[in-house]
Formats: sequence, C-alpha cells, structure tokens
Amino acid sequence: MSQRVLRLLGKPDCHLCHEMRDVVRSVLQGLDARLVEVDVAEDPELRRRYLLEIPVLLLGDVEIARHRTTPDELRRRLGAGGI
Repeated sequence: MSQRVLRLLGKPDCHLCHEMRDVVRSVLQGLDARLVEVDVAEDPELRRRYLLEIPVLLLGDVEIARHRTTPDELRRRLGAGGI
C-alpha cells in the first residue's frame, strides 16, 4: 500500500496552522502517512475557498479537520480514513 498524504491548507503566518501542523506531525509518527503543507495564498481557488477557514486538513479530498483538532480526535479520524 502506498503512503497516504495529508494536506494542511494554511498560510506561513497563521498561528492556528502551526498548532495543527504540530498535532498532525506528532500523530503521524510511526504511521504510513506524510504531511504536505499548502499555502492557500499561492492558489486562487484555494484562497477563494479556504482563506477565512484555515487551517484545513485534508486526507485525499476529504476534510478531516478544520481550525483545531486534538491528537485523540485526529487519530480517530485517521483510523476511519484507513490510516
């Protein structure tokens, strides 16, 4: 099975984005998944859809977290997503 990719939509200067990134990184340790950070300001469509909603965490095209998440909640959602 290939490694699963989670995309964190945010901006470099976003404090909530940094918090979510730290939670995701801690939860992903030892799992067959990796995190890719995407700056919504660099894509007009992402900026239009998400600029006021960041951070948003996607597993494939499915949103699994928005604004904040806890390690336990993220583990539960990743498990439901097959990770």
